[in-house]
Amino acid sequence: MIIHPEGWKPAKGYANGVVAEGKVLFVGGQIGWNAQQVFEAHDFIGQMKQALRNIVDVVVAAGGTAENVTRLTWYVTDKAEYLAHQGEVGLAYREVMGYHFPAMTMVVVSALVEDEARVEIEATAVLPDGK
Repeated sequence: MIIHPEGWKPAKGYANGVVAEGKVLFVGGQIGWNAQQVFEAHDFIGQMKQALRNIVDVVVAAGGTAENVTRLTWYVTDKAEYLAHQGEVGLAYREVMGYHFPAMTMVVVSALVEDEARVEIEATAVLPDGK
């Protein structure tokens, strides 16, 4: 259930709070490489989509779906690049995650461990009981 305090302006592309019941799955930070740890994309949007696909793959492997993701924490290396491509970010996000917008935080960092990585995203999902 999405939580939105009365009187607050609408959240755009994220939720302020999420309430869920079930088994909690913590997904480690995913970057924009494929299952063989190869970067196919070298741009922010391509890597962002791959990182989100990786998250969904982990959630599905645990018995869930993208809709079970309750929180995403994004680490980006270039704030200006992210802001310059916000429209593309929204389209790419919906391509992978649909119109499911969990609680989110974005943090700008000076670098990621993998030199080619432009974004890293970690997730929390709550799987329905019995999954």
